[in-house]
Amino acid sequence: MKRLFFLLLITALPFQILAQEGEIVNGVVLNDATDTPLENVNIVNLNQVIGTTTDKVGKFELRAAVNDTLYFSYLGFKSIRVRVTNDWMKFGEVKIKMTELGIALEEVVLRPVELTGYVEVDAKLIPIYDNYRYRIAGLGGGYEGGKSQPGAVSKVLSSIFNPADFLYNIFGKRPKQMRKLRKMKEDDEIRNLLQSKFDRETLMAVLQLERVDIDEILNNCSYSSDFIRTANDLQILDAISECYEEYRVLNRQKKGKG
Repeated sequence: MKRLFFLLLITALPFQILAQEGEIVNGVVLNDATDTPLENVNIVNLNQVIGTTTDKVGKFELRAAVNDTLYFSYLGFKSIRVRVTNDWMKFGEVKIKMTELGIALEEVVLRPVELTGYVEVDAKLIPIYDNYRYRIAGLGGGYEGGKSQPGAVSKVLSSIFNPADFLYNIFGKRPKQMRKLRKMKEDDEIRNLLQSKFDRETLMAVLQLERVDIDEILNNCSYSSDFIRTANDLQILDAISECYEEYRVLNRQKKGKG
């Protein structure tokens, strides 16, 4: 009898997993103003943390279950969230319409470095970005200290001797978000998406964090203000992930001493 129950359990398990993951949903993304299809719209299932993009005619396919939320983002358009319903599953392809935004680009002035040909002079003209990065023995990652070496050392020491309270408040109370963090790193579609983005929107949507929270995490993990301001979303994802792994090391060490 026990053997029969075990066999039934093994047989039912794959179906249970498939039910949780759902099935493939189809759709087409259009410009709300013109009804023209939008190519390369980024789509992320926020529940399962998998992603895809639309093709040349705006169509997409993505695995989802009922009540999963799909996050649509596209440069120049307002990002939207769409919940997967039973009707969507039943009737097939749906039309998703995105609204275009008016974007005012700030003027950027590029000032070339005019070299004289004299090494002693030119060495002083070329800008130097001193974002020092330190690696601490026993930890997996490094620490980016800022624009001056003494300040960098101070930030490293601060990170080592006072990490627990802040990191626990950020990571220890968000186990679900941290599991999603790992899933994001494993999904090639999402990594490709984040590599070309700088707005933090997808990261905020998946990790359920505000922009200020992301900046605070990176600041307290000793990343420089220059990095926080200029890094693309994939670099930010990897930085948060690296900081989380360091938190786990420190947390295990703390529990071992206790």
